[in-house]
Amino acid sequence: MTFRFKTLLGAAAVIMASSMGAQAQTALKWAHVYETSEPFHTESVWAAEEIAKRTNNRYKIDVFPASQLGKEADINQGLKLGTVDMIISGSSFASRDYKPIGVTYFPYIFRDPAHLIAYTKSDVFKRLAKGYEDKTGNVITAVSYYGTRHTTSNKPIATCADLKGVKMRVPDVPAYLAMPRACGANTTPIAFAEVYLALQNGTVDAQENPLTTIEAKKFFEVQKNIVLSGHIVDHLNTVVSKSRWASLSDEDKKIFTEVMLEAAERTTKIIEERENKLVDDFKKRGLNVVEVDKADFEKNVLEKVTFEEFGYQKSDWEAIRAIK
Repeated sequence: MTFRFKTLLGAAAVIMASSMGAQAQTALKWAHVYETSEPFHTESVWAAEEIAKRTNNRYKIDVFPASQLGKEADINQGLKLGTVDMIISGSSFASRDYKPIGVTYFPYIFRDPAHLIAYTKSDVFKRLAKGYEDKTGNVITAVSYYGTRHTTSNKPIATCADLKGVKMRVPDVPAYLAMPRACGANTTPIAFAEVYLALQNGTVDAQENPLTTIEAKKFFEVQKNIVLSGHIVDHLNTVVSKSRWASLSDEDKKIFTEVMLEAAERTTKIIEERENKLVDDFKKRGLNVVEVDKADFEKNVLEKVTFEEFGYQKSDWEAIRAIK
């Protein structure tokens, strides 16, 4: 065998090995509905890169933001269909498959973000997450703080009774409707993209969202009262599909979980920092920021709304409330 032939054969072997290595890299899709400027996206991109590093580039994860792979209901369905591998989504959607986990959206169940994070490390979280996993096969690997939901309105709102008869835009999700309906508001499920115009033209008189969303979507331009009702301490789950999770080795499952938990912690920190600044920012803009008696709102919810009508269990609510 000539030296030249040996050299060519060696080069061919290197090319083949390289090709096989490239083929061994697994491509994954991570989807969510949030904008590229939001931490739910930036920290997902960080996590995708970090997973690649920690697995020696055996995984290439592409993150698809802003509903590129469908609305939230679509990407949840995508976990079943195999069109996505991982998503960021709320427990309100997880509860469509396993109702008890939706209790985490019940008004005033969480005192503050710290209480929410404590819940994610508790036995009750493990039990609810396992219930969802047993029902779907999908795995919740991490939970991020999304923001505390407050109210904006045309008129000042100080008590639950002040919402009576107010036309209020609320997402068409059972637990989101609980507080407004308990207070007598007329709820309207307007599409999120149309909320600004609906507030501007008077189709509705109020809406509810976290302060970060109120600022990002400029609702403060068409509503001068920001009511700190704090009725839901909201969160998002990072979920890996049944088929993808089953394909991972125990070592890779550990890496994916660790990185996703780190990303959730980074996200939570960013959201809390932004929220802390926004109350003063809104006041400086001349908006009427109203502190309310949350106990009054909570009392009305507990008197007028039952856990059973949503498929929730009061024992889960009590267990979460008891977490310190």
